[in-house]
Amino acid sequence: MHGTEAPSPWVRRWAHLVPAGGSVLDVACGHGRHLRWFAAHGHKVTGVDRSAEAIASIAGLGRAVEADIENGPWPFEGERFDAVVVTNYLWRPLLPTLVASVVDGGVLICETFAAGNETVGKPSRPDFLLQNGELLRACADLHIVAYEDGFCNAPERFVQRIAAVRKRPSAGALPQRFALDAAG
Repeated sequence: MHGTEAPSPWVRRWAHLVPAGGSVLDVACGHGRHLRWFAAHGHKVTGVDRSAEAIASIAGLGRAVEADIENGPWPFEGERFDAVVVTNYLWRPLLPTLVASVVDGGVLICETFAAGNETVGKPSRPDFLLQNGELLRACADLHIVAYEDGFCNAPERFVQRIAAVRKRPSAGALPQRFALDAAG
C-alpha cells in the first residue's frame, strides 16, 4: 500500500537535524511515507503533490497541498520550513526555491536519481537525472553536512544525496544537533 513503505534510510539518518517539533515540508510527497514518519516523531508536516489521490491519502496528517509545482506558482511563497525533504524528484527550476525555503538553522534533506541511472533503469532521461556535483552547486549557500554521489544496490540505481543546513546569521557555530555522533 502506498505511503506505508519505510522512509528513506538517508532521510532517517539526517532527521535528527530537524529541531524538535519543527516544521517539515515534503516536496512531491506522494502518499506520505516521510510525512507519516515525521508526524509520528512530533513534527508539524506539510506535503505537496500534484496528485489528488496522493493528497487525499495524507489528509489528516498535517497540511496537504495539491499543486502542480512544475507548471504553477510555488504554493508556499514567503514561507520557510525547519526542514525541506525531497526524495526521488527533480525539477531543476525549483532547486533555488527549495534551498530558499529552509529557515536559518534548518536543513535540506534531498535524495534523488543521478546520471548513470539510465544504464540500470528508470528514470533515464537526462531531465530527471542530477549531473555530477549538481546538488553541491545548488546548496552552495548552505553548510554541507553530508553528501553522496554514486551507485546503490537493491534496487540498483544511481543517486545523489545531500543533507545541508542554513547557518544562523548571528551564530559562529552550528547548533549542537548538527554535530556528527560517534555512529555518524
